[in-house]
Amino acid sequence: MNITTRPAEIDDLEELERLYRELELEQNNLKAIWSSADGLSEPVEASLKTLLEDPDSIVLFGELDGVSLGFIWARVEDLLPQAEGRQLGVIRLIYVEHEARGVGVGHEMIEAALAEMRSRGVTLFDAKVLPGHRYAKNFFEAHGFSARLIFMHHEDSDE
Repeated sequence: MNITTRPAEIDDLEELERLYRELELEQNNLKAIWSSADGLSEPVEASLKTLLEDPDSIVLFGELDGVSLGFIWARVEDLLPQAEGRQLGVIRLIYVEHEARGVGVGHEMIEAALAEMRSRGVTLFDAKVLPGHRYAKNFFEAHGFSARLIFMHHEDSDE
């Protein structure tokens, strides 16, 4: 069993979109607003292409024996001016197919993304996790992350 990561390329758009749609379905089952507030803009293929062309973004595939089973999108972002040029590495999206969870694909992807951001001088990192997604929360905590901000949300109902 050989787990590797590799940068996603333009030729990978179809596979990247397939994995993104699986992520979207999972996230929308937790919070229906996810695809409208936290996902990618439609058309997704164009959004993914933009990510791949963005020098501040890192998009990697996680592979098991050469088969893509997940992806990660991380981005280096500027902090506020008072941070004196420091940047924040944000893991925007990470997904591993259900059948491949727990074997190390996610671990390899996050380690590779963090290493790339560290090579750019980043020492501060955030990751976005939906409330109630215990697996994702535990995954990030196992990699040294802890909550620093919680978004509160309210939706009026049509009663």
